[in-house]
Amino acid sequence: MSTLSTIAARHAEVDPADLEWLHLLVGDWQLVSDLAFADLVLWLPTPDQNFVAIAHCRPSTGATVHYDDVVGTYPAEGQRAQLQRCLDELRPLRSREPRWYGPYAVREEAVPVVRHGRPIAVLARQTNLGGARTPSRLELNYVEAADDLVGMVSRGEFPSTDGSKGQRRGAPRVGDGLLRLNSEGDVLYASPNALSCFHRLGALGDLVGRSLVETVTELLAEKDGIDEALPLVLMGRAPWRIDVEAHGVALSVRSVPLLEAGERLGAVLLCRDVTELRRRERELITKDATIREIHHRVKNNLQTVAALLRLQARRVASPEAREALGEATRRVATIALVHETLSQTIDEAVPFDDLVGRSLRLAADVASRGAQVRTLVKGTFGSVPAADATALALVLTELVTNAVEHGFEGRALGAVTITAEREDDRLHVEVADDGAGLPEGGAGSGLGTQIVSTLVVNELRGSISWQPRPDGGTLVAMDCVLRQGADPGSIVG
Repeated sequence: MSTLSTIAARHAEVDPADLEWLHLLVGDWQLVSDLAFADLVLWLPTPDQNFVAIAHCRPSTGATVHYDDVVGTYPAEGQRAQLQRCLDELRPLRSREPRWYGPYAVREEAVPVVRHGRPIAVLARQTNLGGARTPSRLELNYVEAADDLVGMVSRGEFPSTDGSKGQRRGAPRVGDGLLRLNSEGDVLYASPNALSCFHRLGALGDLVGRSLVETVTELLAEKDGIDEALPLVLMGRAPWRIDVEAHGVALSVRSVPLLEAGERLGAVLLCRDVTELRRRERELITKDATIREIHHRVKNNLQTVAALLRLQARRVASPEAREALGEATRRVATIALVHETLSQTIDEAVPFDDLVGRSLRLAADVASRGAQVRTLVKGTFGSVPAADATALALVLTELVTNAVEHGFEGRALGAVTITAEREDDRLHVEVADDGAGLPEGGAGSGLGTQIVSTLVVNELRGSISWQPRPDGGTLVAMDCVLRQGADPGSIVG
């Protein structure tokens, strides 16, 4: 799929800062399209004195002009002349006569996209006249606001680079609710949906002629908890978005200041009732906290079980029983480590690279019996779903423990290398040691081997094999398919 950047790079050499400005415009121009009841097409000048369409926006408030995708196309001959003249004269130009697109008459306006006093592209505003009728008061206010914003585009004052990032950026849609403010923050116009939003908040009566920030502030019960950005947004002074909550109602309000030559003339405010959305978000936060607490308590209980097993092992006279209890303690501790990791994240996935280093070093130290065994992890496991993390951690712990216990008996030094290769939901792992190698007859059929084979086949949906290394030692190769839900983007190649 071609993006704005790829199409621009294919047809012209655009300064990176200019390209970023165009991205900012396209990221915010749905607002202009909806207010203008018009399609917006962004035309980029090319070195051969032509133009190419690098982005297109359709209005959600009116009929579109282009039912087909126009991105990547070139303008008609007559339209190209208007675009070039707009670029040369550095001012908006409206066509005298409507242009026909199939059965539809379209009014066109070419607007220079200016950055730091230089034109870098042309914005075509195309209004479908097929449903022309006497405009309502709402439509007149919409179009007037669109004219102000288009004028700002032609002067390099829109889009704004001073807007907040993260949750304070973005906007409700125009149809959700719109208010127009003057330079003092008084309401000049409020759409029916905007009136309904503020009525639910508790602001009764007509809003026109009233100071919006004073009206809203009177409704807020906890004056000490007022967001410092609230007056800036409700007076139209800052291009931010805030949430206003009162009487159990939450409104999302976004301000778009209207400027001319750097002087603020007023603002357009968009608002939406997000009460149900915020309620669901709070429920999710509560559920996430509950799940993390459950993992934390499971971890504590497993650590208690491991401690009891260690105490029991100290009271057992039989070496075989003591060793069996020690192995059980290690396995329980490995499961506890997985739950400890899950209790520290909001996702039901484990950053396995952090966990595997801790668990394998612990397993090697416990099983080494005085030998110095070095564990080395190569590659990356990425993020592993919680449903697979426990089984995978147990398998790796068993393999490393087995390699240390049986491969380095009677030796002072040794090394175990774990190599992981991840591609989407497929994982290939190799555990290699430089120890004594496989015994005669293969890997054997002990409890550890049975646990590993069962977990790999039944839980990890994979296969495993043991084979001798050419230069001595053992190589265990495992392939498995992880459940869907892990984030491939967290994998570092």
